[in-house]
Amino acid sequence: MGRISSFGQHLYSGRISFDFVGRRKLWYAISLVILIVSGVAFGVRGFNMGIEFKGGVEFTAKVAKADSATIDDLTKAIEDAKVPEAGDPIASTSGSDAIRIQTKPLTQDQAETIQKALTDAGSREVSQNLIGPSWGEQVAKKALTGLVVFVLIVIVFIWIYFREWRMSVAAIIALAHDLLITAGVYAWSGFEVTPATVTGLLTILGYSLYDTVVVFDKVKENTRHIPGSVSRTYAEEANLAVNQTLVRSINTSITALLPVVALLIVGTAVLGTGPLKDLALALFVGMAAGTYSSIFIATPLATQLKERDATIKAHTKKVLAKRAKAESKASAAPTEAPAPAVSARPVAASGSAKRQQPSRKPRSQRGGRPR
Repeated sequence: MGRISSFGQHLYSGRISFDFVGRRKLWYAISLVILIVSGVAFGVRGFNMGIEFKGGVEFTAKVAKADSATIDDLTKAIEDAKVPEAGDPIASTSGSDAIRIQTKPLTQDQAETIQKALTDAGSREVSQNLIGPSWGEQVAKKALTGLVVFVLIVIVFIWIYFREWRMSVAAIIALAHDLLITAGVYAWSGFEVTPATVTGLLTILGYSLYDTVVVFDKVKENTRHIPGSVSRTYAEEANLAVNQTLVRSINTSITALLPVVALLIVGTAVLGTGPLKDLALALFVGMAAGTYSSIFIATPLATQLKERDATIKAHTKKVLAKRAKAESKASAAPTEAPAPAVSARPVAASGSAKRQQPSRKPRSQRGGRPR
């Protein structure tokens, strides 16, 4: 934990920095590839619309053991009932002792015939639920209305709070990015699109927006005094904001995804089918895409739009010119000459040197009186 804490502190102070804004073309390219794959899924596989949207009859048969062999037996029983409208049914397990069978719309007599065939095939209890396509259409219309209202509220809220329309545009593009990726995963996986799926899609919009607003709020704080500062450009301050909120975004995403993964495993491996699986898949993909878009798409895109402003352009030129001037001044500074070597022996000052002592003659050469 100490290393993680120190890593977060280095990110916050700018000692460690990942260039999210500067490498935005790479992130755009990755998102474009993912969106193209999602678009191919729409055309190749399409959506597996649930019975709530296309209408029909859903039979729930209680059995001793829900496995592939039992599904085959019940499917054969439906085919032997000689009801043409019930041909090619969709059967799946629902827990360990129940099987869900969906057919096209049937009359009441045809539904009772299928129910009797399932009972004769060994089902302990069979219930049926007739669903008209009009109910699914109402759900879709209500979901679309809620989506439009939500987007409009988001645009107005971000515009008023941040006083910046560019952030509103970036946030909406990030939301659309998350929705398309989630829809593409649903198309490729073949999971049924049910009202629970619609609920999950609307839920991930709020999560994605929450993560994006947190990063935008830090960008606003860092760039509040940008016109009077010449230490960093707008893009550098925005990139610092993303790094400062990076650990928080990752921790929040992991904390939110863990229970969703548990729901997805339970809904897929244990229950086999049902609204829990559909809701969990939408939440998992949407939350993961929302974390990615808030870091790699929303802030770089908002920064790119902001850099087109004349004031920000002038400020960026000012900062870069100051840096270039400082670098040229540092490179043009003369190199200092090395200091002269200092002698270890002290040098006497002029005029204060020792007087030379006269040499003494040998005693034999000295003059003197004879003894």
